[in-house]
Amino acid sequence: MKKRTNLLALVLSITAITFTLLGCSSDTGPKKSIAVPGSATETGGGGADQASADESINEQVLVDQDGIKITATEYVTDSIWGDGIKLLVENNSANDYTIGCDALIVNDYMITDLFSADVAAGKKSNEVMYLSSAELKAAGIDTVGQIEMYFHAYDSNWDNLFKNVYSKLETSEFANMDTTPNDEGQELYNANGVRIVGKTVDENSFWGTAILLYIENTSGQNVGINVDNMSINGYMMTPLFSTTVYDGKKSIDDITIMSSDLEANGITSVDQVELKFHIYNAESYDTIADSDAITFTAQ
Repeated sequence: MKKRTNLLALVLSITAITFTLLGCSSDTGPKKSIAVPGSATETGGGGADQASADESINEQVLVDQDGIKITATEYVTDSIWGDGIKLLVENNSANDYTIGCDALIVNDYMITDLFSADVAAGKKSNEVMYLSSAELKAAGIDTVGQIEMYFHAYDSNWDNLFKNVYSKLETSEFANMDTTPNDEGQELYNANGVRIVGKTVDENSFWGTAILLYIENTSGQNVGINVDNMSINGYMMTPLFSTTVYDGKKSIDDITIMSSDLEANGITSVDQVELKFHIYNAESYDTIADSDAITFTAQ
């Protein structure tokens, strides 16, 4: 168990550093707009600044189930990690458990959570669930008004005590929450209750090139989305992209193409992209749709 939890902590630390310092795409250098053949390119709106840090919350019990009690006690802001919710996690059961989050949704946007807590039987732990500041900015969220969380708990054998336990928290800025979609860009796909908009192409992202997408799900089910058969300037690529968007929610996410993949094919400028989206039910993995080939240019 110790090796397993140490590995988890390492992975979470790397994830936290990556998302906090690098974000959905780099802020350095110009970004290209996305256009499909025969259409006018819309101008991108860009994200707003990081959450304003004016938010506060009333203490609230989020989970009280199977001997696990999670209480939100305070809205906090850290100069490095950004905004977060301070949590008191109490394990009143007879077993040790790891408590984490299946999904975190801020102002209706899927946001990466930076939270995992190992709590021994009969013990308590003060933790902070940080909200990825870079992802808040990419979504255009400058005021956090509503936070939705789906919690899980599992033991040393990876057996779930519970999962997807839902809780909602409203901050003092709930009435001022802006829910306007940050969907400026070029629509690439709109069918089966899933809408995907290409926003920008960043050739100076940390890993190589990042293609920023806005995704909206009104399908009536939680969906997962992958990318297949992707090529850049006619050369096949191996994209890094997999996202889950809950029903009625939105997401801002990157398709990442490693610099090594581009260099191996002598690509110094991303000009034309072709890909297919694979959309599936996030619980059953049943296919919802496989799109036709979608071609767009980066200008």
